[in-house]
Amino acid sequence: MTTRRLSSNSIDMRDAFEAIETYFDRGWSDGLPIVPPTFEAVAAALEAANLAPDAILGVEPTKGAVITAEKAAINAVMAGCRPEYMPVVAAAVEAITADEFNLHAITVSTMGAAILLVVNGPIAKTLEINSGVSAFGPGHRANATIGRAIRLIVMNVLGTRSDDGLDKATLGHPGKFSWCIAENEASLPWEPLHVTRGHDISESTVTVFAGLSGLQFGEHAANTPEGILDAFAQRLFAIGPGSHEVVLVICPEHAEHFAHAGWNKGQVGRYLYEITRKPASEWTNAGMPVGVRPESGAGSGSGGEELVSALRTPESAVPIVIGGAGGAWSSVIPMWGLGAKTKAVTRAIKAVR
Repeated sequence: MTTRRLSSNSIDMRDAFEAIETYFDRGWSDGLPIVPPTFEAVAAALEAANLAPDAILGVEPTKGAVITAEKAAINAVMAGCRPEYMPVVAAAVEAITADEFNLHAITVSTMGAAILLVVNGPIAKTLEINSGVSAFGPGHRANATIGRAIRLIVMNVLGTRSDDGLDKATLGHPGKFSWCIAENEASLPWEPLHVTRGHDISESTVTVFAGLSGLQFGEHAANTPEGILDAFAQRLFAIGPGSHEVVLVICPEHAEHFAHAGWNKGQVGRYLYEITRKPASEWTNAGMPVGVRPESGAGSGSGGEELVSALRTPESAVPIVIGGAGGAWSSVIPMWGLGAKTKAVTRAIKAVR
């Protein structure tokens, strides 16, 4: 494909250092230096994804802001993406602009959620997206720059920034800079996330979540699914009742015990749903009002008081396997508003020949 003329305004600069400072001065950076988006670099990103500059990747439902391939590519270059990362960026833009993701509410909320990208399928290995040791940490270009590209797109194309008051997060968290990982499919005791969500195992996909800060914990003694999930349950109690969606980040060492016991994802959700049920008054006394009652399975405890689970339904638990082989450290990632008004969205990453 031959890239047509770009429509964005161009700025002549003496060198890259002047460009970096200019982007800082104009509020086009996330606080880190940017890579100057030259015509050649932007054209290479579009070419790698076989996208015309004016192709529409998504429209933000509330404000109607249009994200074209050109604008996405500019911000991907600014973030430091290699051209071959562009298909992932394009699919992620499509996902975050889906109605059910509720991007506008997420980005202007004081709760401070960030966009978590989970990549599955062959492209994760091809692009070397880290799913292993320190997957949420630094050191991997694909993770850092793909996640950063989505943040810059939200800032610069949709106009959501911290400095002008549109990003209203009280605290925020580091995931607002960049939050992109791959699932560790080599360590899975069950089918990958994208297969659970209806895609073929041979497909490459990206799933987006509106995640709050993760709650990491160690469970080094338990060697059964029940024992490990009891530790997860303690973190779910801290989040509150009725999560519609919550990500369970299971490290490979813990995942081995699920594999040995032959557990599937459904068993994980059902066990956690039952083990985290407690009387509504206990939630309320802990400062966590129950609010709307679960749709089913509430039941009653001693004295006839209603039992309310930390999960809305057993399917509210979303297990993914992430991390290095050593160390029994797992995590729980709550969703914005307990996932009541945002849903994870998965989109296929279009293969480019």
